[in-house]
Amino acid sequence: MLRIGIVGAENSHTAAIAKTINVDELIPDAEVVCVWGETPEFARAAAEKGRIPSIVDSPKDLIGEVDAAVVDHRHPKDHLPAAEALLEAGIPLFIDKPFCYRSAEGNKFLDRAEALGVPVTSFSVLPKQAAFADLMREAGELGQISSVVTTGPCDIDSPYGSVFFYGIHQVDMLLRLTGYDVVDAGVYKGTQGNHVATIRFDSGVVAAMNLIKEGSPAFHISVIGEKGRLDRNIVYDDNTYLTGIQDFVDVFRTGSCPETRESILGPVAVLEALESSLVQD
Repeated sequence: MLRIGIVGAENSHTAAIAKTINVDELIPDAEVVCVWGETPEFARAAAEKGRIPSIVDSPKDLIGEVDAAVVDHRHPKDHLPAAEALLEAGIPLFIDKPFCYRSAEGNKFLDRAEALGVPVTSFSVLPKQAAFADLMREAGELGQISSVVTTGPCDIDSPYGSVFFYGIHQVDMLLRLTGYDVVDAGVYKGTQGNHVATIRFDSGVVAAMNLIKEGSPAFHISVIGEKGRLDRNIVYDDNTYLTGIQDFVDVFRTGSCPETRESILGPVAVLEALESSLVQD
């Protein structure tokens, strides 16, 4: 039985992950056995919804109790500080999106993980949805991509990292389509809370992200290539979290991580650039 602990309970993902594993029993031979919450109330609520048997007083208390851990806060600045002791203890980690708040900090963490031989992974669950996987396959038939436009919910005034909070979903999907050779990125502020981010790539690809606060929350992607274009809503799977959980559990069990340093930290670097442009505005 793979024993999993979760650090962080304010985010709704914690209860959803635990419910998928403990209640719905969709991951064989695995159990979320303990949780730490930012407040006792958050911890109790997640434990109840996900049938998590134990609440611990500190993230460090997972050590010796679990075989792997999920680190899941609302603000990415909290991820790596909470994960450091677990990393040093050799515990495989899934760190929820975004991986960190600063890419330099993330590089140091991944350097240490590599030195210790500890598997660490991170991603948004949006690229794990079947609708996005279908889009990726179809985009591969368009030849050279010249433009990508994404749309989705994002509040640049969020207390949980501004554009980092929810912006990560669009950035992660976009970069998987375009590659990671970003030249520059910035946000142009609109009105009523809706804004546009632009991203340029060394390859010549241009991209835009519609950051929508007021309006439909659906994620949408348009891709233009030399042989045509695609326009798709990225609908959620019946269980939004299942494929992501399957992926990180596979990393926990095998020690092999399909995600790369580029795919983990590339989105963070873009979000940093977008945040910087907002500060300078």
